[in-house]
Amino acid sequence: MSNLPQGLSYVSSHEWIRNEGDGIVTIGVTDFAQEQLGDVVFVELPDVGTQLTSEDEFGVIESVKAASDLFAPVSGEVIAINEQLDDDPELVNSDPYGDAWLLQIRLTNPEELEHLLDAEAYSQLCDE
Repeated sequence: MSNLPQGLSYVSSHEWIRNEGDGIVTIGVTDFAQEQLGDVVFVELPDVGTQLTSEDEFGVIESVKAASDLFAPVSGEVIAINEQLDDDPELVNSDPYGDAWLLQIRLTNPEELEHLLDAEAYSQLCDE
């Protein structure tokens, strides 16, 4: 199995979520997702201030093999995007859980965090 940090939450659309506290979460794509995509060449993210609802499409990630939609794992307002990915989208391949985070959201419904997958459940999903 790909690199799968404990302490993060995951969703079946292959995004990870790190709870930063105070109603803020950071979101990125999993190592499994970037392996499936191959070499990432472009990442499109929403504007700061965008309101997202859980499971909404919020952007696109493109690789040399395919383009894939990105989906919001939780509802809230986009408060930051990783502008470094504009110039360096391949960070998604080299550091999906670190420098290649996608965006930060201020939660509007913190209870949604209770319905996310832990590392073990996400690993089982990927193995299926």
